[in-house]
Amino acid sequence: MTTTSSAVAVLGLGRMGAAMADRLTEQGWTVTGWSRSHGTDPSDAVRRQAVVVLALFDGPACAQVIDRCGSALGPDVVVVNTTTMAPDEAIALEKTVQATGAGYVHAPVMGSVPAVRAGTLRVLVGSSAPTSPAVEAVLAALGEVIPAGGVADAAALKLVSNSALGGGVLALRDARRYAVDLGVSPEAALDVLERGALGGLVRGKRDQPPPAAHFTAAALAKDLTLLAAETPAARTLARRVSGALDSGWVAEDADIFALTEPTDDVPDEVLEPLRAYIRGHATGDPEHFRAAFLPTAHVEGLRDGSFVSWPLDDFCALFTGEPAADEPERRRRIDHVAVEGTVGTATLTLWHGPDTFTDVFLLVRTTDGWRIANKVYDRR
Repeated sequence: MTTTSSAVAVLGLGRMGAAMADRLTEQGWTVTGWSRSHGTDPSDAVRRQAVVVLALFDGPACAQVIDRCGSALGPDVVVVNTTTMAPDEAIALEKTVQATGAGYVHAPVMGSVPAVRAGTLRVLVGSSAPTSPAVEAVLAALGEVIPAGGVADAAALKLVSNSALGGGVLALRDARRYAVDLGVSPEAALDVLERGALGGLVRGKRDQPPPAAHFTAAALAKDLTLLAAETPAARTLARRVSGALDSGWVAEDADIFALTEPTDDVPDEVLEPLRAYIRGHATGDPEHFRAAFLPTAHVEGLRDGSFVSWPLDDFCALFTGEPAADEPERRRRIDHVAVEGTVGTATLTLWHGPDTFTDVFLLVRTTDGWRIANKVYDRR
């Protein structure tokens, strides 16, 4: 098979792939694009191409596409894979491509659509063989080339990079939440944060063009899940991002900056059992507690110096159906709610007369909605 040195195929025409195809066309390359949504054979797109760029969502998608077009590859072709995937996936794909006689370069990118258009991507390049002039020219058209060792090294470094991005996004969210709690103006908080370590993220949030997403929350969650599979230390970070999607706080196709919002981050369905619990105290009606708790729930803590573990019926029996005499003076506050997928925790403070209670709840999503699975409390 004879290839054309200025010809390149881009397989995957999502946000990043389409932007790469446009950028390479502007730089003088003859580009053939292909999308899985078209239902056509990718083999037709890669024939007579010097370079085949993969710009797909994940490792399985890359493996499927290469399986479909592998017969059209050969020794005159190099596959340049810009997809973020696990190191083991990159190694396996390299072997699959090399079995066709083609070369393989793993080149995950740092940056999103604006960087592609400007030619300022940072490309982490991993390869087991020297890159060809055609590959070097394609990469140079996309942005800065950063040698990263082998294919597994490039894949791992991209996951490390996205871990910092995920941590930064959540740090910005937490900082904005603290500002709200302290009564600080949201704009004043962003002005200060923009001048600190999170400045780049703040500028990115302020400059994002709604409603387009340059890097989706689903893509970040996917990358952090890959990282968590490699290192348990990343599991909490991955759960926080994935939990925002699983619980409906953030839409999968939303830009990652949606994860920085400090308000309305807990869906009403999660808060409802906590509100029912508060209504139970406010009215003295135990039916509100039955709506809030699972039937199997227990309430546990120290009462008069002795540990108690009440089944729900015993706890409900403490209430007469009438509000406490000093109810107008009593106060209750939801201090914290954290959701991880289908489970969560919550903390409430209750000021009841001379006593202050701290209630800690375990929440779970059931087929009928969210309920309190258990409660422990401190009384002082």
